[in-house]
Amino acid sequence: MVSVPLATDNMIAESDGPVGWVIFNNPPRRNAISVAMWRAIPEIFDAFESEAAVRVIVLRGTGDKAFVSGLDISQFEDEFSSSQAAAGLQDLSARANQRIQTSPKPTVAMINGFCIGAGVQIAASCDIRIASDTAIFAVTAAKLGLGYPVLGLKRLLDIVGPSHAKEIFFTARQFSAAEAECMGFINRVVSAAGLEKHVRGTCEMIAASAPLAINAVKQAVAWI
Repeated sequence: MVSVPLATDNMIAESDGPVGWVIFNNPPRRNAISVAMWRAIPEIFDAFESEAAVRVIVLRGTGDKAFVSGLDISQFEDEFSSSQAAAGLQDLSARANQRIQTSPKPTVAMINGFCIGAGVQIAASCDIRIASDTAIFAVTAAKLGLGYPVLGLKRLLDIVGPSHAKEIFFTARQFSAAEAECMGFINRVVSAAGLEKHVRGTCEMIAASAPLAINAVKQAVAWI
């Protein structure tokens, strides 16, 4: 494996053959995402996109407890204490998610454990989402009295449709992996024990396909 040097220890970036791994590494907080982690995402994608050997990019969380459990609220006092700071955070997250969505290389979200709030937004930004049967999904913004990025809502709406999107936001409840699959949010649900093997197998199939053809499909889908 080849590691990509980053400005934060809470993000791990490694290339392993044709796969670039983007790993959210904040286990004490169930991989909740911080400002520094948002900033690191475009840097990682720049590195992987410049590496010809990397044919597919996988996003995952450290351990089996969470993919991303939301925002790291320990930073609220320091980073979100003013409306200006909150707007800056929204801009950072929008840029990071846009970077994931517009990557010319296919992206896969490997989801184990909690995928909450910002985690749902990140997963939705990926091309393919594969989850363990123990994964849990929720967007709790309404319960917390918080806003949710319009672009993030639009992306989720495009994936699951208006009725499911409204249910997710209005109820703010937790959904099982099976429910998320029925909504169309998840492409595939597999056992927690077999999750990484399944993801690696999917990546092998993607890597065997022509990258220019894949990129053409990505652009066409984004345009339609």
